Amino acid sequence: MGMFGTLGALGATVLAPFERVFGSGMHTSTTTSTTPSTKMDHVRMGHGYDPGNEVTEGLKMAQKVLTDFDYGKVSVLPSGQTLREFEITSTEQTVEVAKGMMFPGWVYNGRIPGPTIRCTEGDKIRVTFKNLSSHPHNIHFHGIHPTNMDGLEPVPPGETFVYEFDCKPYGLHVYHCHVMPLTRHIHKGMYGNFIVDPIKPREKALELNMVMNGFDLDLDGENDIYTVNGYAFAFHNHPIQVKAGELVRLYLSNMTEFDLLNSFHLHANFFHYTANGHESNPRIFTDTISQIQGERGILEIVFPQPGRYMFHAHQSEFSELGWMGFFEAK
Repeated sequence: MGMFGTLGALGATVLAPFERVFGSGMHTSTTTSTTPSTKMDHVRMGHGYDPGNEVTEGLKMAQKVLTDFDYGKVSVLPSGQTLREFEITSTEQTVEVAKGMMFPGWVYNGRIPGPTIRCTEGDKIRVTFKNLSSHPHNIHFHGIHPTNMDGLEPVPPGETFVYEFDCKPYGLHVYHCHVMPLTRHIHKGMYGNFIVDPIKPREKALELNMVMNGFDLDLDGENDIYTVNGYAFAFHNHPIQVKAGELVRLYLSNMTEFDLLNSFHLHANFFHYTANGHESNPRIFTDTISQIQGERGILEIVFPQPGRYMFHAHQSEFSELGWMGFFEAK
């Protein structure tokens, strides 16, 4: 199994979690196919498509999203409250969603999904949103906040809006564009995870971020590819590296458009699942969960022994068309 290594351009803060989860020395390629996606690509993926071992730009981005948590620019207000400042831009950008398959996305900070915003309950966040695209966009944050910060008013092209509120309640939330038509803005990629940590830190764990999504390549209102973190089969030939006996905490959300449900199934093991990641919600022990769009939860997994543990959607079509991968416990 190949591992990837030439990631200097991503910076030292990104290299450490990358090497922890995927190892070092992975072969990389600077060549990405730009062959136009066709319906035949969709058919081929459902009949034994092999993503290969090539580390494309799309694959590297999906791997980065897995461990890339944005805590913002931190300062302390006169009141003693922690302030976290973020800058999010919206642009139109073509992204690679499978090997050689390109998608005309609408993106936050140049990627699908957008940055994973992270803070602690009680922090104040200030998000400066700059609309650099040719369409009206905004940001709607799930959670509790004043209604004038709810992200319902469109921000016209070329303009800026500042969202500011205290973060609560703790747990896993999402954010997304809330401009009509919602279907188009969400399907095109305008969403991300929003983690609010409890004041008392959770138990130490290897923490991973996953957003389930899908892509309609021919714009017929049906998804042709299903992914986690925006790239089909991202962790199939390049499994996520974990340690047997170690606690793994997975922040999982569903932002798939055009389908009522998405799901997560783990082979050869069980996990504890808490909806929204808040202790007031029931904690269940299972190997399969489902989520509607916008639903999210925290999975806590311990892999009992070394081996490769498959995970995928428990909708066969989704698995065959890209939503499948492995954890490799050592």
